[in-house]
Amino acid sequence: MFRYLITNGLEGMQGYFISLALSLPIILFSLTVHECAHGWMAMKLGDRTAYNLGRLTLNPLKHLDPIGFVCMLVFGYGWAKPVPIVTRNFKNPRKGMAFSAIAGPISNLLLGLCFVILYYVAQYVIYLIVGFGSSMTERAFIISQLVLIFFSMGARLNVYLAVFNLLPVPPFDGSRFFYIFLPTKWYFKVMQYERYIMIGILALFYFGILSVPLDFISGLILDGMYWLVGLIPIF
Repeated sequence: MFRYLITNGLEGMQGYFISLALSLPIILFSLTVHECAHGWMAMKLGDRTAYNLGRLTLNPLKHLDPIGFVCMLVFGYGWAKPVPIVTRNFKNPRKGMAFSAIAGPISNLLLGLCFVILYYVAQYVIYLIVGFGSSMTERAFIISQLVLIFFSMGARLNVYLAVFNLLPVPPFDGSRFFYIFLPTKWYFKVMQYERYIMIGILALFYFGILSVPLDFISGLILDGMYWLVGLIPIF
């Protein structure tokens, strides 16, 4: 599941639609990478179900959930089609499920870092163009700013997606990983209430209670990524 935020200083209806146009391809690609990571890790651990069903692909249509996509556009909350995982194919079902689950958020953190690097590369190229005295037309300037906003969005949305899915409650990926440390009896008892917990989480988001800490944590991680990449001499 994924909640996206459209900001970045673009105001008004025109800014909203520009932000939407920039964020949608990022969201589709990020969710696709997320689901592929689940399936890839599951395959490495012995479950080839996703591979056999053709889900180890970067084609977003294979992972798109129509209802989840519409909800994402209308309400700002959405989800992709979960990659099928058959735990009995793992040597250790709980560990196999845990590592397959955590692969999704990790892939988005790595993808977020890639977007940060691309942001700095684009910024460096623009700096070189201006530094060499090349004049930029108004159109070129606008395009350059949209490119920077696109990469900034990609970094922020992927970090948020990772943090969101690391919530240690079902049905989020974090629960499958962190609950590996729980006794089996407790694990399955918690999973029985997955649907009710999900309703509670949505309620917390609706009233903005959960958004604040997640935004704060995502911001810290994102700032750390920019700081690390900014240490590279070329930038």
